[in-house]
Amino acid sequence: MQTIIQGYALAGSIIGIYMLILFFVSLYKKDNSIVDVAYGIGFVLVAWSTLIYFTAYSFVPLLLSSVITVWGLRLSLRIYKRNKGKPEDFRYKKWRDTWVWFKTRSFFQIYVLQGAIILAISAVSIITNATFNTAPQSFTALQGVFVIAGICIWAIGFYFEAIGDYQLDKFIKGQKEAQAKGEVPTTTIMMTGLWSLTRHPNYFGEVSMWWGLWIITLVGPFGIYAIVSPLVITYLLLKVSGIPMLEKKYEGNQEYMAYQQKTNAFFPWKQKK
Repeated sequence: MQTIIQGYALAGSIIGIYMLILFFVSLYKKDNSIVDVAYGIGFVLVAWSTLIYFTAYSFVPLLLSSVITVWGLRLSLRIYKRNKGKPEDFRYKKWRDTWVWFKTRSFFQIYVLQGAIILAISAVSIITNATFNTAPQSFTALQGVFVIAGICIWAIGFYFEAIGDYQLDKFIKGQKEAQAKGEVPTTTIMMTGLWSLTRHPNYFGEVSMWWGLWIITLVGPFGIYAIVSPLVITYLLLKVSGIPMLEKKYEGNQEYMAYQQKTNAFFPWKQKK
């Protein structure tokens, strides 16, 4: 347990410095949207810094850190491409225009909060990297099942998030091209591909990935405690900043309401007739 505390102390220090640097960069650029780009990279920093510090160079820690890196870099690169050349995201712009003591409030409400979320969700990598060197290095049959099941669930989640994002980006690009030609789009709501199975395939994928990673951590001595990772991301996306915010954005939209009636909000399933 002592090594877990050390792991969180190390990860907290690194994320604290990382967020402080981002905060000063945002003041210079007058753009808090950079925190969205930096989000995925934060998980990568935590995973590899704790792995290197605890010299946890065995299969499970390396596997977890590697797949977190694939996920984190893809997410950050996508958001960077989406935001490149654009003004500050409208949410941050609204806060900039309305918040009193904007700099102080943005530091705590955007950067400190984002850092705390990264640390909470990074429990799978922090706990595994800090303690796995005390676990047996040869797997039992049951432990092997955990690893295989976990990586399969992670792969399914990654597919839903990555392909869902790709399909959405392609849809938005097509709409912009149609508008540039003076054409009227037949629909303003993405409802095909993975989006015909669930209204939020990217969020389903995100949640699935972290549950998959947690299952892998169960081969270690303290993996059960890493359940905080999937619990936090599930709660945030289903109850706070994910699905509720997007569903509210489309309140009153007749086309979206019809989409809601036939398509599951979260779990993929065939559309209702």
